[in-house]
Amino acid sequence: MEGLNHAGSLKTKLIVILNDNEMSISKNVGGISLLLSKARTRKFYRNSSKYIKKAVQKLPKGGNRIIKAVRKLKYSIKQLVLPNMFFEDIGFKYLGPIDGHDIEKLENILKVSKDLNGPVLVHVVTKKGKGYKPAEENPDRFHSASNFDIETGESKSKKSKDYSKVFGDKIISLAEKNKDIVCITAAMKDGTGLTEFANRFPDRFFDVGIAEQHALGFAAGLAKAGKVPVVPIYSSFYQRAFDQVIHDIAIQKLGVVMCVDRAGIVGNDGETHQGIFDLSFFGMIPNLTVMAPKDFKEFGNMLEYAVNLKKPVVIRYPRGGEGSFNYDIHESLEEGKAEIIKTGNDLSIIAIGKMVDKAVEISNILEKQGKDVEVINARFLKPLDEEGILKSIIKTKNVITIEDNILKGGLGSTIEELILENGLENTEFKKYGYPDEFVKHGSVSEIEEKYGLSAERIAKDILYNKELLKL
Repeated sequence: MEGLNHAGSLKTKLIVILNDNEMSISKNVGGISLLLSKARTRKFYRNSSKYIKKAVQKLPKGGNRIIKAVRKLKYSIKQLVLPNMFFEDIGFKYLGPIDGHDIEKLENILKVSKDLNGPVLVHVVTKKGKGYKPAEENPDRFHSASNFDIETGESKSKKSKDYSKVFGDKIISLAEKNKDIVCITAAMKDGTGLTEFANRFPDRFFDVGIAEQHALGFAAGLAKAGKVPVVPIYSSFYQRAFDQVIHDIAIQKLGVVMCVDRAGIVGNDGETHQGIFDLSFFGMIPNLTVMAPKDFKEFGNMLEYAVNLKKPVVIRYPRGGEGSFNYDIHESLEEGKAEIIKTGNDLSIIAIGKMVDKAVEISNILEKQGKDVEVINARFLKPLDEEGILKSIIKTKNVITIEDNILKGGLGSTIEELILENGLENTEFKKYGYPDEFVKHGSVSEIEEKYGLSAERIAKDILYNKELLKL
């Protein structure tokens, strides 16, 4: 919208192609969608205008004068017949709508648009999944499809329980008890686990479209009015709403629950979707409580804790299911309180979120080599359990941190600052996470192996890198 506004005022020769498939992953919502729908149904205006002009030009006298006079009325006629000529109002010549699946027509209209001066908008209408009936009928399901039967369109993959499903189930149970809980999505109802919530509580569910900034600003307004807004958005998409998190939520200390789905490495979604920055950018914002669960049960506990906290809260969780460990320990949540999974005297491993599993796995490998390892589930990045973590560091004097986030500004940096601020210069320290670069496409296991974040690689580094730790 900002770009269209700028281009319209500059009168630059520019062609914008609007691919209108009526979808934003989820079904389109909002006023712009309604505007485009009206444009799709008003072809008669453009056709009648063309035919009238040809007829008037054939008149023996005064045909051109009539055309000039009629042009003066053109805007009024458009406003009567096409009440939302938005693009022309901001300075664009509007061409369309064109059937985007008719290649010959599309080529012709693009040739015409090249000969026009000033900015042009070509409205191309397409159908998501065109030509494959199962995809046409279920475009949201085929937005990111796993293996499926090509005859029926049915998925071949068995849907296992994942964090998004756990979120959806838990938020329904909480909403049944608390009528003030509302949920907001940015066109990702299915992907974030809110489909059933939307069915159960339609008047407490809001899809704002692909508009993460508005989603957070809207949530702030709801919180100010006494509601408990819960906003699940993918980690890489939360970046878009950084300003709203600071200005609209954190500064005002409003009770918005920000659920950061797809945190960490997302595997096959690729470079733009890797959620490896959120601990860093949320961790730097004052007034936020930032948490990450080690498993499904702790995630449910964190959600329940967050909706009752009445403060800005961030809960980050990974794509997919929980790990292979069954934890006997699930200490009750207390703000800024870590959880000791295992006690030991030789090495402190501090991890957060799904990387707690990896910490336990590393400790098991090291214990076979005679090392006594303490494993700490940080649970909170903010506020950090400084007292509990310092006690472990002073005891072992050997510390590593593990996180599925970039190293700068995350858990490792926070612990490193804690060590330096408390003058513990005799402590050996190493942090494990992702370097200062964009992580490319690959499966989670491939990427972790590449960056030395598999349990075996970290354990080997600890045991044989004599410059690392004094064990």
